[in-house]
Formats: sequence, structure tokens, C-alpha cells
Amino acid sequence: MIDWLPLFLSLRLALVTTAVLLVLGIPLAWWLTRNGPRWKVIVETIISLPMVLPPSVLGFYLLLTFSPSGPLGRLLDHWLDIRLVFTFPGLVVASIFYSLPFMINPLLAGFRQIPPDIHEAARTLGKTESTILFRVLLPNMRASLITGAVLTLAHTIGEFGVVMMIGGNIPGETKVASVAIYDEVQSGNYPLASRYALILLALSFSILLTVYLINRRYNKTIL
Repeated sequence: MIDWLPLFLSLRLALVTTAVLLVLGIPLAWWLTRNGPRWKVIVETIISLPMVLPPSVLGFYLLLTFSPSGPLGRLLDHWLDIRLVFTFPGLVVASIFYSLPFMINPLLAGFRQIPPDIHEAARTLGKTESTILFRVLLPNMRASLITGAVLTLAHTIGEFGVVMMIGGNIPGETKVASVAIYDEVQSGNYPLASRYALILLALSFSILLTVYLINRRYNKTIL
């Protein structure tokens, strides 16, 4: 029998991660696309690193960083009473690092596709930078915003290596759907593992199909 709690926990993690990355990703991507020091390319490289780095490696370093035995983890635990290892907030922090490029890269592409003349015209009309961002630029890159949000959502739902390293396998707290599949496979319960996997497959397919349909409709509207 399917335990729906890991699936709901995965969806909750994905929604929270996506919301946080939207808030952080928009100003970060905007800053990266503006003229500035050449070392910004290093920042872009660091952001994209999780796309090529094995999840277990990223999870291991996050585990060392936030462990109560480490300097940062000890500081958070002692002074702020915050423990990120083997907790849901820790899963959120790990997912933010792991899914960051899936939000930032579409936003970077969206900002770079907007003609510079649009920004300059708004500036000559006396618009503030924040007004230009929210009233001029973002409405012209809706497809990129939707793509970044949906890809982040889909990517977070399927996480395994990072969440396993930083969160472990605590029912109701850190046992997400991917970990539940691993548990059922380890115990030889392949039929139940298959049900979990099929639900995640259908959910991921639906999310990606939504992205393609929205982008196709948006492109037709532009044309």
C-alpha cells in the first residue's frame, strides 16, 4: 500500500525550493547580466557547478558544512538554535544549492534576449531600476520565468543523492519519494517501488509538458 506522505513531502520541498529560488534568482540573474567585473563569470560557473557535480559530492560537503561538529553547523546550533542536518529545513537549503542552476540559467537567457534599447528607453523616461525590472523586463520574459520555475520544481521532486546525504531517511521529516523508492528496492518490494516511480514519472512528465505547451503558446503570441 502506498504511503502518500513521502510524495507530499517531495511536493512540499519542491514548492518551497522553487518559491525561494524565484525570490533569490531574479535579482541574482539580473545582476549577472548587467555590466560589471569580469569575475562574474566565476559566479556563473559556481552556480552551474551542481549540473555536472555528482549529487553525493555536493551532499557530502553540505553535510560537513552544516554538521553540528563543524564550525558553521556548531554556530547555527549554539547561537541560533538552527539544525540543518537531518531536518526538513536542511533539505530546503540543500535543494536550493542543487537546483540553483535550473532556475538561474533560464532567467539569464531571458534577460539576455531582451534588447538593451528597452532598458535604456525606460531609463530615459525616469524609471527607477526596480521599476524597470518588475514593470518592464520581467513581463517581457514570462516564458523564461515559467521555464525556470517549472524546471526547478521538476528537478527538486526527483532529488535523491543530495537529500539522502543531508536529510537521511526520517519518516515524516526527510523521507521524500525518491528515498521511499530506494527503501522499497532495498527491501525487495519492487511492486511498491514501481508505484512510487510511476507517480513521479507521471508528475515529471506533466510538469515538463506544461512548460512546452506554455512556451509554444507564448511564442505563437509573439509571432
